[in-house]
Amino acid sequence: MDGARNLAPRPGVCGMKPWETIALVIGDKKFDVTATPTKHLPGGECTGFIITAPEFGQTNGLPNAVYFSGDTIYIPELAQIAKKFHISVALFNLGCAKAPVSDPPLQITMDGKQAARLFDEIKADVLVPIHFEGWGHFYEGKQGLQKSFKEEGIEDKICWLTPGVEKRIL
Repeated sequence: MDGARNLAPRPGVCGMKPWETIALVIGDKKFDVTATPTKHLPGGECTGFIITAPEFGQTNGLPNAVYFSGDTIYIPELAQIAKKFHISVALFNLGCAKAPVSDPPLQITMDGKQAARLFDEIKADVLVPIHFEGWGHFYEGKQGLQKSFKEEGIEDKICWLTPGVEKRIL
């Protein structure tokens, strides 16, 4: 949890281990934030998180939630999400980003096929692709993602965002 140490001493900053949950109150609303595991650069820290709130309700006895993947490739451990949460919206950092730390370069974010697999495994309702354009280390842009999503049969579950344009997802 070096990231938390680097951000200290700021009030409200705390490092979280995978599957650890903290409660936050913003205004009069309570949110639970659960950290999720990631696999990014060796030795680097990254986290994903799941947000729940009483107002989000439940589906089939599981709390409805929003999942943000963070920078990660697909890892099987993430399939456990479906046992603990009903993911209403999944925001995935995609683009098949690769870091030139080895030969071949090391993949550090999911590609479309990995995203489709994780989306299916966590049984999410909607997938919002993010963080896949704008830098030179992305190897799969929107067209490649669209192709993968169509091949994997999830194209009707995708919500594409336009920068600067508000979009209601739920």
